[in-house]
Amino acid sequence: MDFSVRSKARVWAGTVLGTLFCVTAATIVDSPNFAGFTSEELTKALTINILLPTALAGPLLYFLLNQIRALALARDEMATMATTDSLTGVLNRGAFTMMVEAYLARAMETKTGPAGSLLVIDADHFKSINDDFGHSAGDDALRAITARIRAALRSTDLVGRIGGEEFGVFLPATTAEQALMLAERIRKTVREIAFPGSGQHQLSVSIGGVTFHNEGNYDRLFKVADQCLYLAKDSGRDRVNMINYIGQLAA
Repeated sequence: MDFSVRSKARVWAGTVLGTLFCVTAATIVDSPNFAGFTSEELTKALTINILLPTALAGPLLYFLLNQIRALALARDEMATMATTDSLTGVLNRGAFTMMVEAYLARAMETKTGPAGSLLVIDADHFKSINDDFGHSAGDDALRAITARIRAALRSTDLVGRIGGEEFGVFLPATTAEQALMLAERIRKTVREIAFPGSGQHQLSVSIGGVTFHNEGNYDRLFKVADQCLYLAKDSGRDRVNMINYIGQLAA
């Protein structure tokens, strides 16, 4: 059972345990008087020692712990809002960049160094979607594309919306073959989307990417992946263009 500060179980457990503590403390403090009590007086004293802390401490503890839980939930919601793109539910540009940079920095301290792949994915002819079907339909298209991207990824991979219709995908510890296979899977599954339901428009994406080893600079990686994306678009769109780089990338 979850007993984190955000869970309701923690509130109830804290209330019960705190109330029991208050009952025990009241009984211990009053126990020196028990020796001279009759059985009726002892029963009355114990009843008071149980009911009074329960009536006072129980509601107070529940209120305080519930307020702490509410604050924790609000803090988590604010953190999520600060790092998540509101339309697609993936990381926003700042959070995506920060998390990739953090991975690269940690990996640079290891013997093997950082390795993996960075993809930049761009929806083809997106302006025509907004012009022909409206911005609401454009939002639906982005959500549909996001769903296909996320479905193709592992739990350790990162995806973020880094521009209007552009997404970044970071694949740690991925070979060139694995990255290419995943990029092609994304490209093909996006083409399977029926949009806007009646099949009036064929959605597609162009993907540029770089597979790297021993490179800890995110800006350089992004620059190379973005150049590959533009080559994919110049070659006709709806395709993947990747390079495999082993060693330090040029600035």
